[in-house]
Amino acid sequence: MQDRKDELAIVVTATRDQINEFKGSLLWRDIKHELEVWKSAARNEYSQVIGDIISGESGIENSDMHLGSLYGREATIDYLLSIPDIFLEILEDKKDESRRK
Repeated sequence: MQDRKDELAIVVTATRDQINEFKGSLLWRDIKHELEVWKSAARNEYSQVIGDIISGESGIENSDMHLGSLYGREATIDYLLSIPDIFLEILEDKKDESRRK
């Protein structure tokens, strides 16, 4: 079980400075903008599906999977937007672990 856990662990090979430099880059700004556009589109589609349910144009039984998919998209986008900060947290945790040893 431990082998599987180690296999799934996030490995960060970049340095703190490299991650911070990336966070301030034009590339990251462009990526964030595109992800926010996707997130907005998912929210708009979610609102449309809810509107269709409320108006009776679509039943909830037909919309459950679609709503779940849209929610999943938004959650995935939020995760992608947080990856640089997650990487920084992992590096901080490793730093704290090495101090305790």
